[in-house]
Amino acid sequence: MSKIKKPTPATGKLGVLIPGLGAVGTTFIAGVEAMKKGKAEPIGSFTQMGRIRLGKRTEKRVPLVKDFVPLTPIDDLVFGGWDIFEDNVYEAAKVADVLEDKDLDGVKTELEQIKPMKAVFEKSYVSNIDGPNVKTEGSKYDQALALMDDMKRFKEENNCERLVMVWCASTEKYVEHAEIHLNIKSFEEALKNSDDRIAPSMVYAYAALKMGVPFSNGAPNLTVDIPALIELAKETGTPIAGKDFKTGQTLMKTILAPGFKARSLGVDGWFSTNILGNRDGKVLDSPENFKTKEVSKLSVLDHIFKADDNPKLYKDMYHKVRINYYPPHGDNKESWDNIDIFGWMGYKMQIKVNFLCRDSILAAPIVLDLALLTDLAARSNMNGVQEWLSFYFKSPQTAPGLYPEHDIFKQLIKLENTMRHLMGEDLITHLGLDYYEEL
Repeated sequence: MSKIKKPTPATGKLGVLIPGLGAVGTTFIAGVEAMKKGKAEPIGSFTQMGRIRLGKRTEKRVPLVKDFVPLTPIDDLVFGGWDIFEDNVYEAAKVADVLEDKDLDGVKTELEQIKPMKAVFEKSYVSNIDGPNVKTEGSKYDQALALMDDMKRFKEENNCERLVMVWCASTEKYVEHAEIHLNIKSFEEALKNSDDRIAPSMVYAYAALKMGVPFSNGAPNLTVDIPALIELAKETGTPIAGKDFKTGQTLMKTILAPGFKARSLGVDGWFSTNILGNRDGKVLDSPENFKTKEVSKLSVLDHIFKADDNPKLYKDMYHKVRINYYPPHGDNKESWDNIDIFGWMGYKMQIKVNFLCRDSILAAPIVLDLALLTDLAARSNMNGVQEWLSFYFKSPQTAPGLYPEHDIFKQLIKLENTMRHLMGEDLITHLGLDYYEEL
């Protein structure tokens, strides 16, 4: 493994390639293009609007993250991607119906110029949707080669110095580890045999990693979370990160649950349900695809509360998650949480959370941050699993044998300390005793 180093400058254009130009992908691209014209602010983006403390509180050094670490400027981002539908990004954004006309029309020209490349798609993995704009090359290995050709052509035509890939496509059906996922040799053989256990997202990830293109997984699919592709990422010196963008209901869980645990409050039950009407909701209406999402969402509380360590507080907690397809709401997801907690002397209390969120509005800044930060990682010789980016994911990928950290506040400390480390600044422990006594 290469030694981590101070990042090299972010020179030239960065191509952001997106499998899945649907609600999230088009909202992200439209937002960045609007920001380039001064028509919008990057609200929700930690890299653009967040600040990071350096040194002691008395030093009052709190630069913007983008002024502290050498990130690619917004103006140097170029966009492309793949989709099973032929609509250009403007047309796809109109279909997604997330952004209003007043926001889309100001960047219509830029969005119309971005046309999707033919996608790698397998209906058995996403049974509730289908489209005509798909690759028909022979084997899955041939399709991976075709994706690599797409990347080379995009990079050349757009004069990009570097590329990153962020998966914004649908949740695939549930897949478990198999022997073909154990090493790159068996994985490549399975690719050439078009093995059914290799999902389309794995084909994209393989192609990206072979090209040395950082890959972030915004869905709960297995994708790069297999030994074969972790091995390939290390072999090619490429960062990988995943999985499943942390947006609405799970974002709230990773904010609330650490607070209950910190105050040693018990939890009897946590019932979560959602209604969602966009293409993602339609996909998740299939039980096989919902299972992939359910596993991702259920694991959050288990790892935060650690019932085995705190049996009197969480051993008997009942956790239920439901997602219901409801077309009238479109991208405006509504989630309800009923939380049964107990406190001093076992007395019961309840908390109700009704979050009327906009899924793609919450996801778009995550796509921006992951594109910029995985590129930063690549320029810092960081390869393989990037656990420091757990802040952005529902089900963070970790090294084998490590449980994922879901507490959003601990995730933020890890994210900030990694940046400080890269830039040669002291890590901050928040001990603070040095303000009060000599150490």
